Amino acid sequence: MPTKGMGRLQARQLRLVVIGGGTGLSVLLRGLKHEPVHITAIVTVADDGGSSGRLREEMDMLPPGDIRNVLTALADTEPLMEKVMQYRFSAGTGLAGHNLGNLLLAAMNEITGDFVTAVKTLSGVLAVRGDVLPASTQSIRLVAEMTDGSYVVGESQIPLTGKEIKRVFLDPEDAVPLADALSAIAEADAILIGPGSLYTSILPNLLVRGLFDAIKSSTAPKIYICNVMTQPGETDGFTASKHVNVMYEHVDGPFLDTIIVNSAELPAYVLEKYAEKGAAPVPCDLKKLRQLGLQVVAKPLVTFEDGYLRHDALAVSKQVVALVKRRRKVLKIEKE
Repeated sequence: MPTKGMGRLQARQLRLVVIGGGTGLSVLLRGLKHEPVHITAIVTVADDGGSSGRLREEMDMLPPGDIRNVLTALADTEPLMEKVMQYRFSAGTGLAGHNLGNLLLAAMNEITGDFVTAVKTLSGVLAVRGDVLPASTQSIRLVAEMTDGSYVVGESQIPLTGKEIKRVFLDPEDAVPLADALSAIAEADAILIGPGSLYTSILPNLLVRGLFDAIKSSTAPKIYICNVMTQPGETDGFTASKHVNVMYEHVDGPFLDTIIVNSAELPAYVLEKYAEKGAAPVPCDLKKLRQLGLQVVAKPLVTFEDGYLRHDALAVSKQVVALVKRRRKVLKIEKE
């Protein structure tokens, strides 16, 4: 006979940890927040470009841009508030180029004296559905070694070199992960990685050693959501399996269980638009993915909005939740 404790365990809300940064992560979270799950987003702090880079240098704080995007994606606010958070000044000495949401985080950082507290405080103001955490509270630089032996310092500079990336690493290499992030990973029912820039959004999180150790030690399924298109200067010519292998090379071995890839045929006019920028669809090389021991979920999971391809956030989120529920059901049967 089930105990009351078991009943509470069965009723517990699914806990998902989502790791990454950039636009791709924000798109996914807009879908996940409508599912009956608790979300913890662990976000890269290696950004050094634009408004984030300026605030990082001038105010000696963590870069707020990716955190701001995630807060906005998870917020339960009126559309006008989202516009306020994402508003970028086009004029004004010192203001031009700054994002208002970044400035709010900078102000909260000064008021509270702590970036993590600043994020939590602004999360309350925006009625954020879940927890948003930086991967580390240390100032981290992303460095790339290129195949020609040269080095490029700075996340924003790496895709601009026109050279092939051999590897990326953090400076300092011994960055310490946030304790709350480790706790969230330990309690997760599933860990989602991506979508997002492979070298500049995903790997900066996995390279925080204590963070990756926690991911690898977790018994929760680890699901990679692969990008739909290649990224010029980062993943030119990459297949889905190449994305996975690059992650494995950086962390010294396999750790993923499942990959979600788009299988939809893309219209010619979309392909032409992206080809002008040097981007192409990421091929789903099914045989190689299965040789890597991955469960492959290949479905039409994209939408075309405002001239850009995006993951269909609602469709991807439903796939993720269905995967986790099936896994949970299997574990329950095995225990019985």
